[in-house]
Amino acid sequence: MGAKVLMLITVAMAMLGMVLGASHTVGAPAGSWDLQTNYTLWASRTRFTTGDELQFQYSTTVHNVVEVRKAGYDSCNSSSPIATFLTGKDVVPLAAIGTRYFICGVPGHCVAGMKVQVNVKSKAVRTVQRCRGTGKRLRCRSETVLSSATTGGIDQFAVARLGLAVVAAGLVLLF
Repeated sequence: MGAKVLMLITVAMAMLGMVLGASHTVGAPAGSWDLQTNYTLWASRTRFTTGDELQFQYSTTVHNVVEVRKAGYDSCNSSSPIATFLTGKDVVPLAAIGTRYFICGVPGHCVAGMKVQVNVKSKAVRTVQRCRGTGKRLRCRSETVLSSATTGGIDQFAVARLGLAVVAAGLVLLF
């Protein structure tokens, strides 16, 4: 029975991971937080929405991450930081819409291109009509769902419902 419970928990966690925000490793897949990666290009190819998180991976002996305002980003000045990260495996939650600015605070690195601007957007929602039946028995209701355009074609609420159904079915089978 222990293996069944473990399997049920694993499936539930996998479903939950699909519903929550995405985790973006800065510079991936080809790079990390380093002097070789083109962060302008990387950020332009990535959609950031509220609930996502950034992961900065780097050597702590060579780099750091400093969140700054636009003026600090434009001038590569880290003297008035919003936040400073030093672990080499920093996770930054993107909780609100807006633009965030990150630079490497090591002298010369930002000027050499080690900076990234992230534009965080809200998760788009749309209303869909779900209908059942035909003719006089046709019944429709409206539902608000996350837009497929922002979730790679996945209706995340449907995934969440499926996950709950899997958990419920697993519990019924176990007990």
